Amino acid sequence: MNRITGVILTLPLLLTACDDGAKVAPEQQTGASPVLPEAQNFLLPPMQVPEGTPWKQGETPKVADGLKIEKVADGFLHPRQLYVLPNNDILVVEANGPAKPTTRPKQLIMGVVQKASGKGGKGGDRITLLRNSNGDGKSWEKHVFLQHLHSPFGVQLIGDTLYVANADGLMKYHYQSGATEISDPGTELTELPGGPINHHWTKSLLASPDGSKLYVGVGSNSNITENGIGAEYRRAAILEVDTRSGASRIYASGLRNPTGLQWEPQSGKLWAVVNERDEIGADLVPDYLTSVQEGGFYGWPYSYFGQHIDQRVQPPRPDLVAKALKPDYALSSHVAPLGLWFYTGTNLPAEYRGGAFISEHGSWNRKPLNGYRVAWVAFKDGKPVGQPKTVVSGFLTDDQKQVRGLPVGLAMDQQGGLLIADDAGDTVWRVTAAQP
Repeated sequence: MNRITGVILTLPLLLTACDDGAKVAPEQQTGASPVLPEAQNFLLPPMQVPEGTPWKQGETPKVADGLKIEKVADGFLHPRQLYVLPNNDILVVEANGPAKPTTRPKQLIMGVVQKASGKGGKGGDRITLLRNSNGDGKSWEKHVFLQHLHSPFGVQLIGDTLYVANADGLMKYHYQSGATEISDPGTELTELPGGPINHHWTKSLLASPDGSKLYVGVGSNSNITENGIGAEYRRAAILEVDTRSGASRIYASGLRNPTGLQWEPQSGKLWAVVNERDEIGADLVPDYLTSVQEGGFYGWPYSYFGQHIDQRVQPPRPDLVAKALKPDYALSSHVAPLGLWFYTGTNLPAEYRGGAFISEHGSWNRKPLNGYRVAWVAFKDGKPVGQPKTVVSGFLTDDQKQVRGLPVGLAMDQQGGLLIADDAGDTVWRVTAAQP
């Protein structure tokens, strides 16, 4: 019996042996003051892995009352991010993570988990362009727009320059309005933290309003520094990159895996969703939505949600814990938020205007499972309020045994429709008002 087969056969035993389900309801772990129970320690965390099964013919996710959902296009290779160009063409970034060394049992098991749930498989390493030439929102042309990328994720257009954040570098390409293909090899603006491990490989990307800076979300290279603190250089941070020189600095730190970077429309502040740490229980640690302060430190790895110390991290850093900022809004534990979009359109019903949509990729180390939806959070005076509302669901079957799709990137087209990249269903969805 080879090592991988042994891991696969052992996985059901591990899932059963670590049966320690959540004791705190997700509703108690959302908002500004989540319930944070006592931490537990596991060699391997409790796991529940739904089987990845494709969408059936004519099957779609479910939407809240007053909304409808339609398929824009399918047949992608792990669509991760969406970006709407000024002419309403949609860029679909297709990628999965680069190959990583599997030197530890946990890494082998996680590979099996990802494959079983539909999260594994080769990504496209490309960007596909979707064009709705007749403006009906239904007939979409597909063009291979940019190829030979290296696990791309974030994309931004500033003037006639298209920036693409690969897993290990920030590239720039000349863009011509209306083009359906970029053939030039591009040039590297700056390196980004990569390397052979590259634990959190996705590099989210956001341009400053004046186009002079790019903000890059760089996740940690481990769960809680088990690969050594040296592997975390310029990681668990948001980098600020000068678009002219490529020079960069750490804008904010202590953010374990910051994704979905966006500007909040009313305050103009930078916001992000962040994936928190694992392996201290089904109810820890809540992922979160937060404004990002320049120079701010948000705790990772030494503490979470302010000054809650993670005893696993040695040596401790009480000086850093003392200044750790508390996030604005907890999203509950292990929902894995990857997409954030502040809605500024008028197509959707009035209740969704002025709030934020958040895509929750979903848990694997919590029973019952959590996430697997697109949620909406209301904002008042530039701050989140109330409880999240489920807007798009049905990615996970009601019995939690099968997963059809996994929401990642969010965007808004020029008609005000909400676009969703489904990286397990290899589909792009569009949500609009049920009645125009």
